[in-house]
Amino acid sequence: MSGRRAARAREKSLAQYLGFAVSAAVLALVAALAALVIVLPLVSGGTALTVLTSSMEPKYPAGTLIVTRPTPVDQIRVGDVLTYQIHSGSPAVISHRVITRSISTDGTTSFITQGDNNSDPDAAPVQAVQAKGTLWYAIPLLGWVNNAISGESRGILVPLVAGALFAYAGWLVLSTLLARRRRRIVASRS
Repeated sequence: MSGRRAARAREKSLAQYLGFAVSAAVLALVAALAALVIVLPLVSGGTALTVLTSSMEPKYPAGTLIVTRPTPVDQIRVGDVLTYQIHSGSPAVISHRVITRSISTDGTTSFITQGDNNSDPDAAPVQAVQAKGTLWYAIPLLGWVNNAISGESRGILVPLVAGALFAYAGWLVLSTLLARRRRRIVASRS
């Protein structure tokens, strides 16, 4: 009988270690994504945006989370993905690739942009005042999650998920401590 108990204790111990390893991996993934999506843009003055259309496919399909960072106009080059206001002063933005950079005789810079998947350049040149930044990095599919948990839902979901993760971590710690205690009791009776 004690052999069976020992085997069950080993199996339970293995399951606990596997559960702990999976939990640690999920926690590390969540922490890394939080750093990429929240911390880095916040520290650098960048902005996390979601690609909503197919205009930048195949490299940046709809649902891709892109992070842009402010770039001085004189450092924006042909080939950069530029995020710019559709109309100066408007909050709506587009992210397309710069295909032409022009400097007029009065020294003002403008850009012609085009979506990678579009056959024609964008209709109007982008003025320097409209430029918000250039693409820093992108994370596929994460944009849909970013859109789903924006606004009011973010204020509810983030604390709820964080609380669930902490409760799960607490359960893991507590179950491990209880299992150790049971093993000590069983060992002391033997």
